[in-house]
Amino acid sequence: MKVPNLLRRIFPKPRSRVGWRDALPLIIFLILYAATILTVISFDVFTFTKPLMFGLIVVSVWVWWMATCGWSGLNRWRSTQALIVRLILVGVFVAMLAEPRSVRTTDELSVVYAVDISESIHPDRVTDALTFVAKTTSQKPLQDVAGWIAFGSSAAVEVPPIQTNYGSTMSNPEEIRFNSRVDRDATNIENALSLAAAILPEDRRGRIVLISDGSETTGDLKTVLDQLNSREISVDVLPVKYQYDNETWVERLDLPQSVKIGEPYEASVVISSLQAGKGKLIIEENGEPITEDPIEITFEEGKNRIDIPIYLRSPGYYEYEATLIPEEGADGRDENNRAVGYIYVEGEGKVLIVRDPIRDDDRDYEHLARAIREGERAIEVVDSYRFPRDSLSLLPYDCVVFANVAHDAFDEVQLQALRDAVFNQGTGFLMTGGDNSFGPGGYHRTIVEEVLPVSMDITKKKVLPKGALAIILHTCEFAEGNTWAKRITKQAIKVLGNQDDVGVIAYGPGGEQWIVDLAPASQYEDMVPAINSAVIGDMPAFGPTMQIGLDGLSKSDAATKHMIIISDGDPQIPAPNLLNKFISEKISVSTIAIFPHGGIEIETLRNIANATDGRYYFPADPNELPSIFIKEAKTLKRSMIQEKDFTPDVGFPSPVLEGIDGLPPLHGFVLTSLKENALTENILFTIPEDAAEEETDPVLAIWRYGLGTTAAFTSSLSNQWARDWVDWNDYTAFVKQLLIRISRVEKTGSLRMWTYNSGGEGVIVVEDFHPEEDFLDVAAKVSGPGGTELSIPLKQVGPRRYQGTFPVNDKGQFQVTTIGKSGDREDRVHGGFIVSYSPEFLKFTSNMSTLQQIKDETAGTELSADSTAEDIYNRRTPKQSSKPIFDWFLIALACLLPLDVAVRRVQLDWSVVKSMLGFGSKKETTQTMGALLQRKKQVGEHLKSERPSKPFQPTGQKSPYLTTDAQRTAAPSKPKTEKPKNAPPKQDESTTSRLLQMKRKRSEDDDSPDQK
Repeated sequence: MKVPNLLRRIFPKPRSRVGWRDALPLIIFLILYAATILTVISFDVFTFTKPLMFGLIVVSVWVWWMATCGWSGLNRWRSTQALIVRLILVGVFVAMLAEPRSVRTTDELSVVYAVDISESIHPDRVTDALTFVAKTTSQKPLQDVAGWIAFGSSAAVEVPPIQTNYGSTMSNPEEIRFNSRVDRDATNIENALSLAAAILPEDRRGRIVLISDGSETTGDLKTVLDQLNSREISVDVLPVKYQYDNETWVERLDLPQSVKIGEPYEASVVISSLQAGKGKLIIEENGEPITEDPIEITFEEGKNRIDIPIYLRSPGYYEYEATLIPEEGADGRDENNRAVGYIYVEGEGKVLIVRDPIRDDDRDYEHLARAIREGERAIEVVDSYRFPRDSLSLLPYDCVVFANVAHDAFDEVQLQALRDAVFNQGTGFLMTGGDNSFGPGGYHRTIVEEVLPVSMDITKKKVLPKGALAIILHTCEFAEGNTWAKRITKQAIKVLGNQDDVGVIAYGPGGEQWIVDLAPASQYEDMVPAINSAVIGDMPAFGPTMQIGLDGLSKSDAATKHMIIISDGDPQIPAPNLLNKFISEKISVSTIAIFPHGGIEIETLRNIANATDGRYYFPADPNELPSIFIKEAKTLKRSMIQEKDFTPDVGFPSPVLEGIDGLPPLHGFVLTSLKENALTENILFTIPEDAAEEETDPVLAIWRYGLGTTAAFTSSLSNQWARDWVDWNDYTAFVKQLLIRISRVEKTGSLRMWTYNSGGEGVIVVEDFHPEEDFLDVAAKVSGPGGTELSIPLKQVGPRRYQGTFPVNDKGQFQVTTIGKSGDREDRVHGGFIVSYSPEFLKFTSNMSTLQQIKDETAGTELSADSTAEDIYNRRTPKQSSKPIFDWFLIALACLLPLDVAVRRVQLDWSVVKSMLGFGSKKETTQTMGALLQRKKQVGEHLKSERPSKPFQPTGQKSPYLTTDAQRTAAPSKPKTEKPKNAPPKQDESTTSRLLQMKRKRSEDDDSPDQK
């Protein structure tokens, strides 16, 4: 289609001439529209995110053209009305497309105090900082808000800056307490400023008061300073100034990397000092001093190396600790006067059996331990309390066995050490079955389940009855009470099987309600956000929440139903009839008392548990809560234990069964599911009783996890489930071959590695002693405290020598595994080092340059301990904030659209409207119809007067009115009278008369003989 034709279709020709006066409505509208938009913008009433959208107002020209040219089909007055409404509608729609936002201008302040509580800050300085916070917040203007956060290597909100006067709770420094868990072993100012900025409301002028020494050990300030500037948030700094002129510290403890039994070696202690001095040095080996008396030493300013002879008598893991005791007055702080190192001397690999510390019964492992000794393997038995807490301490053990010991008998640090030893060091791991193993032991969704070749999820087991658990959370009046409650709730849910139901109830802003409705534990990922965001209040009574839990559990089809209540015990006691309902429904209730107020509260919780056949706990330390919750959740897992007689079937071919023919029966096992992995070896499994079922349960499964190999034997290897195995002739051979299959195999490599900490950096040095010189591709994997996982490429710095570094920002043990590859050759070497104290303790003076940078780049100011609230709160500039008002314009459109339709389609009789409103005289509404009827009557009378008295009979034609022959004969004939054709009409004839005459004449012409 050509452009002219297209334009004619869009802009059709006007039906009448269009003049400039016709354009007045459009011109006036555009002027008023532009003035309105500019006015609301200039007076900061509205702002528009996309102002270019106002260009679409040109559509109003087309709307005007269609209305003005008569294409609306309305008269001029109604067309003008419709045009005005439609122009307003177009203007509102265009403004809505420009994304309007209402503007609010205020000079109210929102201040967040960021208090540095890292280990480099002396506790007295922290007290001074809290006193400053209390003083200035108590004097702040009432319209302003204040809050504060504490930070070290991490940061946490202590009091958020919400619209509340905090003068009553922050005016007294004794009432300001730390309720959050903050890692204090480093200083991360970036993290603190980011968190403070995040909790500052957008609709107020924000300001941060940073109270710190400026000694940042980790983080990147540049990024966060750019963010603060973009939001116009200034940072006032209150420096915490200190300087240690007399400082001595133990930099590191150097130990030989390769030793032989029976030969003397030297340990070197590197001591640094700001001035010369004297002191005493104590060296301990595995916690025992190697000399009877401390060693007297003298050190100079700078670095000093003190050599101490050591002598190793047997293989194993040796941990050495060097402690310096300087002369009085020669040291500023003693936290950095200690260094730790270790030596691992390879020897015969041992097997470590871990038993349950509570069960005083060696039947769980005695037959297994005897078979291992008969297989000529060294063995050591420890309870879970003495299980190592770092992976390096597990180096002497080729394999670790958990013999029916529950998950809650360990802490997470110990289990993480086990995982690291298996994954990074190649240590073998075996878990045997029992009532405290696998799922019944609480290992579901834990790091140990990750290591094993089986899963505790048994969703495919149709016959397994499920359980239902309801957890009631009440405000815990201790530091981070609600945070602890949420954390342990999530841990308890993890223990449950996917088919088990679980729900969480709490008293919050909406009263007693389900935080998480009773649902399968498989929906754990969906439950976590609801638990994390829950607001847990001070519950007034136990009855309503327990009733909600009772109603939910009663509707569940679970075979086992249980409830856990964690509380301080002060809510009103439940009614006896409610407890009777729990008893009749067979729902047990366990209670946990946390910091109760007195004896009555304790008695209330104890009575609830005793009445419903539950358990009562009164832990002295909140750290006991996770194990309690996990123990309670495990009560729903007992159905996973299958006590029945069966003979395991042989599946995957394995050297474990080499030379073994025929297996004795077993009398029980724990239900698990084989992980779907092609590398998993399902060596032994059960045969289903129903041949129609194709599902089998693993009894012995093995797979590779990292550098190590792990196995799950879901039956037992000692107690009554294996009573026919322990007397079996091939029992010792089976155990020996199983441990050989999974134990770590030491390979003599050609790489030697040295690792140490130097000035906040970890240094890795590797040398290649292979007979043939190759160029190696060398990389190191580093695992450290806080879940640190790093991959470090090592560069060649000399012939057969490779080196790399990585940042050390935390204290603890760093484990290093280095792999060198060249063609088909692959060598691996393990090592590591221990950082004895936080890098915070190597800061001997405050860093004013960092604080100055923060202040200058954010247009802040420097405060002092004598500063008042006026110095913080009286510097204020108005701030504009905006919020979207799209819905306002949407409502306006919803009102204008019906109005536009009404103006075009509805015509009002204003006389009727006036009469309804009482204005003017009333008229009959049938006036028009009456006039028509009167006119009809006049026309009828006129036609009647014009009609002939008898029928007209033309000559020579039979009359239709004569019905007999006599009548037709008697009828006279008259000559036809003709009328001039062009006779003019009479002047007094009406239009109706003329029309009737024309009709009569046409009828006569049709009846004439000439037409026949």
